[in-house]
Amino acid sequence: MHLEEMKKEIENLVLTKGFYNKPEDIPKKLLFAFIELGEASDAWKKGQPQEKIAEELIDAIFYILDASRLACPTVNMDEMFQYKLNKNLGRPYQYGEGHRNQQEEPKK
Repeated sequence: MHLEEMKKEIENLVLTKGFYNKPEDIPKKLLFAFIELGEASDAWKKGQPQEKIAEELIDAIFYILDASRLACPTVNMDEMFQYKLNKNLGRPYQYGEGHRNQQEEPKK
């Protein structure tokens, strides 16, 4: 299943279950995604089964795709994913992580 198909499935879920479905709900959906990431992190730290961690990560993806459905409805998320992947592949090695390669300056 592609991201655009997932968005349609999530929209069906949201409408069927009466979940938040207005543009003003976007910040809530993004906050809920953040909370689900925290739950995934907590499950990993506690050594819970991979399935539990995966379930929390999928919850985050649900909220993110649902937010994208309302925040940028005309953007094809499959195309955006490919664009962003190609952009990141074109960046230099350890882009954004260069601080790891810098030596500490001597303390004065």
